[in-house]
Amino acid sequence: MLEELRKQVCDCNRQLPLQGLVTWTSGNVSGRDPQTGLVVIKPSGVLFEDLTPENMVVVDLNGKKVEGALGVSTDTATHLYVYRQRLDVFGIVHTHSTFATAFAAVGKPIPVYLTAIADEFGCPIPCGAYARIGEEEIGKEIVRSIGPSLAILMKNHGVFTIGNGPRQALKAAVMTEDIARTVFYALQLGQPDELSPEEIAANHDRYTHRYGQK
Repeated sequence: MLEELRKQVCDCNRQLPLQGLVTWTSGNVSGRDPQTGLVVIKPSGVLFEDLTPENMVVVDLNGKKVEGALGVSTDTATHLYVYRQRLDVFGIVHTHSTFATAFAAVGKPIPVYLTAIADEFGCPIPCGAYARIGEEEIGKEIVRSIGPSLAILMKNHGVFTIGNGPRQALKAAVMTEDIARTVFYALQLGQPDELSPEEIAANHDRYTHRYGQK
């Protein structure tokens, strides 16, 4: 079931190590089907190169397994809580990417120092409070603290991104790490200036509505 979504979720999971966002088996991608509400998510502890569309796991929004021979990701409860609370979200990515997680380790958000941050997010990337892995606590903190951003850093943990599908959430995860790397190096040189709210809004509007092919 959900053949196309399984393929998309598998492809996005396999992109995580290729984009340098994860190591070994850490991190995961999920997608929610808009018709059925069912969620496709990475199985727990499987190497990314061993992932196939067929071994993705399908669960309902309450966590009941609908299809799949393998156990679900340990972050499943987090993903499902966000999906239940944010009806606009159809893709979630979780990584421990190095530079973004360094900001998470010290509990610091990433202000809008760059036009790239304004373009992609239109706001600072917030840092949520520490929450324990395995149940709904992380999901609750994501919903509470992410605001209008597509990404949030979770203190002492890593990165979660959301989107209108797995690919948008993956793009947000890639951009979060790229931005975090640049900001980290900039902070070694001095204190960057934040863009004004007017410049943030103008850049985000241009990028959202006029950038690329329509």
